[in-house]
Amino acid sequence: MNIQVDAPHTPVPAVSDRKPRVKALAAAISASAIEYYDFMIYGTAAALIFHSQFFPEVSPTAGVLASFATFAVGFAARPLGAAVFGRIGDRHGRKPALVSAMVLMAMASTLIGLLPNFAVAGIMAPLLLVVLRIAQGMAIGGQWGGAALLALEHAPPNRRGLYGAIPQLGVPFGMITGNLIFILVGHLVGPEAFDSWGWRIPFLLSIVMLPLAYAIHRNIEDSPEFRRAEQERQNRARAAPKSPLLEVLRRPKAVLLAAGTFAPATISFYIITTGMLDYGVHELGMGKNAMLTAVLIAMSGWTAGTIGCAALSDTVGRRPVFAAGAAVAGAWSFVVFPLADTRELPLLTLGLFVGLAAVGAMQGPAIAMFAEMFPPRMRYTGASLGHQLANVVGGGWAPLIMVALLNVGGGTILVSVYVSAAAVLGLIPLALLGRTKGSS
Repeated sequence: MNIQVDAPHTPVPAVSDRKPRVKALAAAISASAIEYYDFMIYGTAAALIFHSQFFPEVSPTAGVLASFATFAVGFAARPLGAAVFGRIGDRHGRKPALVSAMVLMAMASTLIGLLPNFAVAGIMAPLLLVVLRIAQGMAIGGQWGGAALLALEHAPPNRRGLYGAIPQLGVPFGMITGNLIFILVGHLVGPEAFDSWGWRIPFLLSIVMLPLAYAIHRNIEDSPEFRRAEQERQNRARAAPKSPLLEVLRRPKAVLLAAGTFAPATISFYIITTGMLDYGVHELGMGKNAMLTAVLIAMSGWTAGTIGCAALSDTVGRRPVFAAGAAVAGAWSFVVFPLADTRELPLLTLGLFVGLAAVGAMQGPAIAMFAEMFPPRMRYTGASLGHQLANVVGGGWAPLIMVALLNVGGGTILVSVYVSAAAVLGLIPLALLGRTKGSS
């Protein structure tokens, strides 16, 4: 039996002028690309560098575990960012919340590039790294809702799934750019210099986010759906709750169902994009650049899956498309490791490609599906909290859990069981989701 978490909401009519819509999409993609560039280069550095820079006095395995623990801390901070920036986004506009999150990310990432390592600052080095990672987590937790809703709420009524997913193109753009810069810097300065100081360059480049944030602030209009919700809120100001967060917390079932549904996608994504980097380099003995290149190529599968399945969800419904992606992701987890264990780069890349395409099949319809669970007056807060809690439960801990499972014996089969079990369990909250616009 389905639990109706909220009634479907009548979309605001499509914007008659295509220019605001196109500008909003461009801004959302650009913001997502740079935000995820910053957030994901941390994962790359955690897999390849941070254990020697910030945790040199422990064993290599313990150092990797500690590095991935700091990676997970950023995910723990994402719901806080969703709450803080969600209030801004629901009360003052999607645009100011997005711009504020971008500024925070730029500052945190640039400071990581300037951070002294353990040899210079001792225990303060990893402590400061954790603080800056928390700031990154808050920023990405706030950015996601701003970019997704700025695009989705400018969409034609029958294209909300597609428009909501288009900003997610920033994820592969950001990851590909980050991996390319890591590869380029490593090639230019050499392995020793890269491990010593070259890894800082990708973080220092984050400063370019500040002029982009200023351009969005100056040139992008907020969504028409938010403006309508703001007018309605002002008309009933006395009866309205003091905070969108309070209103969301009065319906926790919707947030928890969204989080439980999306957790398998985050687990699969970070196992493939971050955990496999460590596995390929430290367990299989493959080169860093080879692994980075494999992930880079495989992200095209994620892109195709995300956009194609988002568009498909506008026709056949959100839930069946999402369920198909979860099923493929769970089954493929038993294939990807045998392909990787061949140490053949084409087979490894194929394994990552299909796995990320399955994640994209979940990611594509998820944005619109979760946004449609909440009315516009609290949509930024509600959808963001659901999405970010999924990242806490799933993505943030996935690489750490993977390393731990590999070190308790049993090989990669335990990791595959972990991923497939998450996929199966995620179908339960998906089945309990109430009907939304575009759901089946």
